[in-house]
Amino acid sequence: MDLFEYQARDLFDKHGVPVLRGIVATTAEEARKATEDLGGGTVVVKAQVKTGGRGKAGGVKLAHSPEEAEEAAKAILGMDIKGHTVHKVMVAEGAKIAEEYYFSVLLDRAERRYLAMCSVEGGMEIEQLAVERPEALAKVPVDPAVGIDEAKAREIVGQANFADELKDDVVAVILKLWDVYTGEDATLVEVNPLVKTEDGQIIALDGKVSLDDNARFRHPEHEELVDKSATDPLEIKAQEADLNYVKLDGEVGVIGNGAGLVMSTLDVVAYAGEKYGVGPANFLDIGGGASAEVMAAGLDVILDDEQVKSVFVNVFGGITACDAVANGIVKALEMLGDQAKKPLVVRLDGNNVEEGRAILAKANHPLVTMEDTMDGAAAKAAELAAK
Repeated sequence: MDLFEYQARDLFDKHGVPVLRGIVATTAEEARKATEDLGGGTVVVKAQVKTGGRGKAGGVKLAHSPEEAEEAAKAILGMDIKGHTVHKVMVAEGAKIAEEYYFSVLLDRAERRYLAMCSVEGGMEIEQLAVERPEALAKVPVDPAVGIDEAKAREIVGQANFADELKDDVVAVILKLWDVYTGEDATLVEVNPLVKTEDGQIIALDGKVSLDDNARFRHPEHEELVDKSATDPLEIKAQEADLNYVKLDGEVGVIGNGAGLVMSTLDVVAYAGEKYGVGPANFLDIGGGASAEVMAAGLDVILDDEQVKSVFVNVFGGITACDAVANGIVKALEMLGDQAKKPLVVRLDGNNVEEGRAILAKANHPLVTMEDTMDGAAAKAAELAAK
């Protein structure tokens, strides 16, 4: 989960990273009031969108009074920045900047470790710096078993060529940023720019944080950080039911047990759907335990999608046998009752497949069609969706 800048600022503040005060506003009037609450002096009005390039797009404006902040907010709110509409701004205290730096720590999946990057040349697009002058960007591997301790932090600032009189202060900030990274189970913590003010303070002026959704169970407070206004309601519904669901643009709903099987099913449905002008409507992996409750939750999410015209249930019985899955489908349809109005094509294979098919045949539900093969089931689901 990527955070807005103001959310990253709040996490930084929570872990002791030096930041400036900031207040979120959703209207120009709120921006004016926020400026007054911050003392009425110079502030920066910053668009809150989860993308870069805000400054170039005009989404960051300096204001020297509450009136100027109000006008800046009027200009920024509602802007489109790389496809993201601005619904909020952060009014942040101004700072007298002497120098700008860059620091980040991220998960390096390819190397199975963390990577810290640091430069005394911050404030510009780091990608551009990395390409044009790679020697100006220190890249320091971080052992997950050790993390960033004081020795590693000093190695980072040393490779980044910070002046000797700054090293202690920058090391202290890096250690606090590492606390953010580990304490919040992040996959990215980035500060650009990390600044030295004219009075010598080191401050995180702008931050980006990405949190690991796999660790959300350890952080119930992170639920408050979810931007539900920008999340598909069906994805929220699926998440609340602990389902692995991703909405797509097609007409054939897909349910499978196992991510690999579901991915293969999407391909087969896309191929079969070419004949009818339809495609897969979602990715939904119900995992190994296809109980009636899990199946009902999955069907409930898919049938709630107005785009879906048919549903393809593709299950390979393994630890959970096909007869258990079949019972789950029958009970799920009973549980959903009149909510279930769209045709289901079911393909079962694997452990206890004959027993599973017999259960579905005996139930003889008017919405259910059984197919023996994956290709045949995909073709039938596409045909039904087209009708």
